[in-house]
Amino acid sequence: MSHAKINILSVVGARPNFMKIAPFVRALARFPDEFTHTLVHTGQHYDAAMSKSFFRDLSIPVPDVDLGIGSGTHAEQVGKTMIAFEKVIQDRKPDWIVVIGDVNATCACSITAKKEHIQLAHIESGLRSFDLDMPEEINRLVTDRLSDLLFTTDSIADANLLKEGVPPARIKRVGNIMIDTLEAQRATAAALDLTSLCTAFALPGASHPLPPLKDNRYCVITLHRPSNVDDLDILAPLVTFLIEEVAPVLPLIWPVHPRTRNTLESSGLWKGLQTAPGLILTQPLGYHEMLRLTTGAKVMLTDSGGLQEECCVMGTPCLTLRWNTERPITLREHGGVSVLVGNDVERLRTGFREAASRPRTICRPPLWDGHTAERIVACFKELK
Repeated sequence: MSHAKINILSVVGARPNFMKIAPFVRALARFPDEFTHTLVHTGQHYDAAMSKSFFRDLSIPVPDVDLGIGSGTHAEQVGKTMIAFEKVIQDRKPDWIVVIGDVNATCACSITAKKEHIQLAHIESGLRSFDLDMPEEINRLVTDRLSDLLFTTDSIADANLLKEGVPPARIKRVGNIMIDTLEAQRATAAALDLTSLCTAFALPGASHPLPPLKDNRYCVITLHRPSNVDDLDILAPLVTFLIEEVAPVLPLIWPVHPRTRNTLESSGLWKGLQTAPGLILTQPLGYHEMLRLTTGAKVMLTDSGGLQEECCVMGTPCLTLRWNTERPITLREHGGVSVLVGNDVERLRTGFREAASRPRTICRPPLWDGHTAERIVACFKELK
């Protein structure tokens, strides 16, 4: 048994990683005599304002290293990250590299770690959509194949890894680390006033006053995936449905992703949204603001994996605008609150009417209890 400190280097690359790394950083900090830790931000998420707000709001320390990779094609991001990250490994000489989720930084740093013969741990292992058209799925497969420790969220993820031949001893079911952040930040989010929030973040140009907002009496939509927002033949019918069939029934809050806004503006759909009664367009929100909306929404419409998970724990009925999900534990057939509706308006219409009549039902999978980071750190402590 060694008494030397374990030198851990963890990586964040894009916005979804930020709320997942915060609990891990805090949990490691409780054992300064046992661990040294370096936090690397690859800078894959290049909206500096959004990145900085997440680090500030979630009390994440300023990264020790910022690679500043920025935007680009998938190959450009992966290649640039590998080149820059190799130098960090050689300089910091970690015992373990910890990666999270399924963004390009996760894959790039995993490959580099193993080429440098460093042990690799993956938080959120075993998630599978079985859709190789999704770049995230390729990132998941590569990262899990290379990992020495695979931290999973649920039994379905365990089963996926076992089918792929991962030795059982490497699989550690620890729960969902994003729920650690949700539980830690829930009270802060709950204290936010809905009307003040929407007023503060509202995009200019709306031709109608803000509708009355009460918990369980509004809907939220987020859209960012290329499969939903890049093709006008898909996006235009979705917009029509939102304007004509959702907003007149319940006020609809839409934090608009930059990618989505570009398509809406270039296609001429934007003006119709601005003038639609009951529709509230906002700029991208911080973590607490988005959690506040999820907490009180009657229905969530989203193509985000993380929001599917948060809706489960908050009990918010969720329509997932995708044809598959790497998080099946969130689906109703596995005890969750989410229904896959893809981007088919007829399925969305049926799903919305049904979801709008459903009571709020909390569906918390085992170990989604706010203590996942502690279990991860305990696994590393056992290695000493």
